[in-house]
Amino acid sequence: MKFLSVVQHTQSDWLGLIEDHLEGRRIRFSYFRPFTSGGKLPDANVLGDGLVLLGLGPWGTAGDHDVPTLQQEIALARACLMLEKPVIGIGLGAQILSLAGDGKTAPAPLAFSAGHARRSKEDALNGFLPERFPNVVFMRDRPDPPSYAEILARDEEGHPALFQIGRNAFGFSGHPGIKLAMIEDLVMELEEAPKNTGAELEKLRAMKGEIEESLIPIMTGLIQLTGWMRD
Repeated sequence: MKFLSVVQHTQSDWLGLIEDHLEGRRIRFSYFRPFTSGGKLPDANVLGDGLVLLGLGPWGTAGDHDVPTLQQEIALARACLMLEKPVIGIGLGAQILSLAGDGKTAPAPLAFSAGHARRSKEDALNGFLPERFPNVVFMRDRPDPPSYAEILARDEEGHPALFQIGRNAFGFSGHPGIKLAMIEDLVMELEEAPKNTGAELEKLRAMKGEIEESLIPIMTGLIQLTGWMRD
């Protein structure tokens, strides 16, 4: 049975609908919460079969409001890339993956958007990535992947929404398994939320079925490329 290490950066941020897809395939996972008292990051030597870096929330990587464990997480993701161990970065996690692969991040204010992304490579995720899929983003700053990364999809502003580094590392600007309650809890957790939060929450509420439907092929492609179903 495969085992994944999942790093959280806020209490409200978790795998969401992705949990069901992993559990349905008997892939185990454990959350690591370095932001809590006594919490820590996983040890690079005992990561298991892959690393998931989550990232909904107020933290960034471009210097204005960096996540406190940024350097340690870059080192952790870089170790995975060197060992060709799968990495999935979401939001802030995608920024960390970009930096670990010698890419950059671009400064941007904290923003929440419930939009869509479009596939830019027909064979993306082994051909399973939908041509158009929900791209729900709640983060500060944004990833600027290294030049050798493959851009698999772009958001409505033309920024990378999904990129691939090497054989089995993927960065999503939005959370592909987002649940409405995650954003609602996050907004309550923060001292200040983006100004357009109410309108974007209504858009997200209407996207529920589309998110669930799009996640099925996305997870199929990810599972194949990460090898998480192989013995």
